[in-house]
Amino acid sequence: MWDRRGPCDPVHRCRYVGVSVVGNRPSGADRHTDTPTTGHATRNIGPRRRYIPPVPDRPLIHSKAPEGPTEDEVLLGTRPAPERVDDFRRGDPWRVFRIMGEFVEGFERLGDVADAVTFIGSSRTSPEDPLYGKATETARLLAEQGFPIITGGGPGIMEAANKGAVEGDGLSIGVNIELPHEQGTNPWVRRGVFFRFFFVRKMMLARYSRAVVAFPGGYGTLDELFEYLTLMQTGKMSIHPVVLFGARYWGPLVEWLQRTVAAEGKIDRQDLGLFHVTDDPAEAASIIVAAREQGKSWLVPG
Repeated sequence: MWDRRGPCDPVHRCRYVGVSVVGNRPSGADRHTDTPTTGHATRNIGPRRRYIPPVPDRPLIHSKAPEGPTEDEVLLGTRPAPERVDDFRRGDPWRVFRIMGEFVEGFERLGDVADAVTFIGSSRTSPEDPLYGKATETARLLAEQGFPIITGGGPGIMEAANKGAVEGDGLSIGVNIELPHEQGTNPWVRRGVFFRFFFVRKMMLARYSRAVVAFPGGYGTLDELFEYLTLMQTGKMSIHPVVLFGARYWGPLVEWLQRTVAAEGKIDRQDLGLFHVTDDPAEAASIIVAAREQGKSWLVPG
């Protein structure tokens, strides 16, 4: 049963009535401390116990810019001069094999993951920021309900969500990317995979999720958020929960979508119902738990 405010409310909330998040962990289970662990670990994920492979040792540091261009930069680079067209044609077909290899690696590493929740948000959010704690709490509540947690594997909101997954005895997944000035994998990731191409990484973030929690972030967060919304709007992905966490941050964007984008007919009014805004970790988790209980899934069998 829905308790929904009207679509003209600048902060559009949707709430499931009568659904609560159960935060109790199984008897005899110990809560993880704030000290990250490394190496092999076996964790209780729902009714099954899974072996979680160790993460490659990639320290959380800002790396120097690579000597050459990144793979994405090469792929999207300027078209060569006419005398080099033959070289260009020979190069791109072979690059397909590297792209294919990244897809294969991602599918192999994540193929057993189901019903996960993807967290997106700024890599610049510090542990002292209240949003860091909110992300940790939200992820912990969901992990305690049996949801694996997937992030981009870096610092900030990603680190906070991975930390919450570990504290909630859940599967903590990091899907990282090679960037000129970016970081290694955060210490709370328990299953990690590294990609060179953004579109492969974004595919993996979406492929194994049933829900998305978006915390305040920059261009990357907005890119990922609007891709999810576009896939649902166009029917490429079945409807699943998208939670925007932080009313003060997301409120102006929602208002613009209502008063400008929808008002001018660029999207339908019903498209404003594709997301929910909240400041409460328990409410965010309840929306996702309720959707699972009602059997809503965008994953297509096979």
